[in-house]
Amino acid sequence: MEQKEAKKRVYSGIQPSGMLTLGNYIGAVRNWDSMQDEYDCIYCVVDQHAITVRQDAATLRRRTMETYALLLAAGIDPKRSILYVQSHVPAHAMLTWVLNCFTYVGELSRMTQFKDKSEKHADNINAGLLDYPVLMVSDILLYRSDLVPIGADQKQHLELTRDVAARFNNLFGDTFVVPEPYIGKVGARIMSLQEPEKKMSKSDENVNAFIAMLDEPDVIRRKMRRAVTDSEGTVRVAPEKPGISNLIGIYAALTGLATEAVEKEFEGKGYGVFKDAVADVVVDALAPIQARYKEFLADKKALEAMMDDGARAAEAIANRTLSKVYRKVGFVERKRH
Repeated sequence: MEQKEAKKRVYSGIQPSGMLTLGNYIGAVRNWDSMQDEYDCIYCVVDQHAITVRQDAATLRRRTMETYALLLAAGIDPKRSILYVQSHVPAHAMLTWVLNCFTYVGELSRMTQFKDKSEKHADNINAGLLDYPVLMVSDILLYRSDLVPIGADQKQHLELTRDVAARFNNLFGDTFVVPEPYIGKVGARIMSLQEPEKKMSKSDENVNAFIAMLDEPDVIRRKMRRAVTDSEGTVRVAPEKPGISNLIGIYAALTGLATEAVEKEFEGKGYGVFKDAVADVVVDALAPIQARYKEFLADKKALEAMMDDGARAAEAIANRTLSKVYRKVGFVERKRH
């Protein structure tokens, strides 16, 4: 009898440092849902990564719960995937210390995100800000992940993960899976509605620059009408039209239409008509997610039980990897009596 080939394992995480945006949904979360049948998926709310920047404790706790509930509402199914909170699995921090000793300071100081965040938070350039890529390496390697979905801003982190995994394997023999980047269907990279040259970000100080997944319909429509465009008035993709190109990308992503089909549909129509149409498809896409989110968040005990189940499932895999690493580096195994 022919053996069924094991599914490849995908690992990905998202920070609870702010409300997830339309960019997070189109660029990542929607794809997480669609990957669950084809792959063995492990998804994480990475709350430990969030504290490299100062967080209010009560706000971080609330946002962690909200992010977890929102991922469930967006289609992440605990029966088909593992969904857990990073700080619930101590192996992440424990492996990070070991891997710190196999990662070079030069590798960390070259990270562009370290440079960017150091400029933004010049009063708080903490060791965690320099070192969090090693925590990211641990996140991935703990679960023997085959594939990691990455954006352009995280290529360096995956390269570091591969380098550290190979370095450790060369010293101690086959221990870690060296992960590959997940190259899925090309999705739209959603940009800021106010500064369309930069990516839409949940931490943007200008609330009109992003659409949060929980924004009410009238808020979505208002933000869309205020979106920066240009004076030409033609709905077409062009390098000199980043604002309207971004809106076309959103409309195409949510309707499944090709860019050319969007341009044809709105040929001869003004930006006002087009912006309203984009707002409508965004509202329609987010409405069922928002309804399910409210249901999940309304039952806190059930949500906490799902978190615990997810942590147990994640821990079972992570602890096996950690135990193997501890033996290889020479730590004495604790004998429990």
